[in-house]
Amino acid sequence: MASATPNSVRFFVALLPPQELQDPITAIKHDFRQRFGSQAALQSPPHVTLQPPFEWPSDQVDRLGQHLTTFAYRQTPVPIVLEGYNAFPPRVIYVDVHQTTALMAIQPSLMDYLDVACGIRDRVSQTRPFTPHVTVGFRDLRPACFHQAWAEYKERPFAAEFVAQTLTLLRHDGQQWHRFADFALNQPGA
Repeated sequence: MASATPNSVRFFVALLPPQELQDPITAIKHDFRQRFGSQAALQSPPHVTLQPPFEWPSDQVDRLGQHLTTFAYRQTPVPIVLEGYNAFPPRVIYVDVHQTTALMAIQPSLMDYLDVACGIRDRVSQTRPFTPHVTVGFRDLRPACFHQAWAEYKERPFAAEFVAQTLTLLRHDGQQWHRFADFALNQPGA
């Protein structure tokens, strides 16, 4: 991960579950830390990434917020369905997220909008399909621990649903990601 320049800040844009769902997912992340030695997933709240991390000039954060406000206003709330676990072997285990029409539409739309409006683009994401997920065991999960954790989690049940009402901008403080700002998705009929 590239470090921020002195005049820039590191951000990403995501959909966050409500706190009552974040808590049990965070407990799973703690299990991964305690039992499998993977703590990197604890550096951010549970989320579905829409725009991967990017650098942004610190003196233009208000402009970024204005663009996200404009984009969010043109979107409707996004139903999110979480079910079971999946993996990006041999390092990442995650709560699986259904690829619903609304979710699969908002992600490329946001990336295209930020590319045109702000010049933000993630070349890696442009070369692979969007796989929505909520990470619980991250890339600091050693391969041997990955296999042990995956043997346990691959059949473990997990099911939850929520409607994302906001886009969330998360900011990195040099150690962790923190919720920086929320942008309300337009309510139908509002």
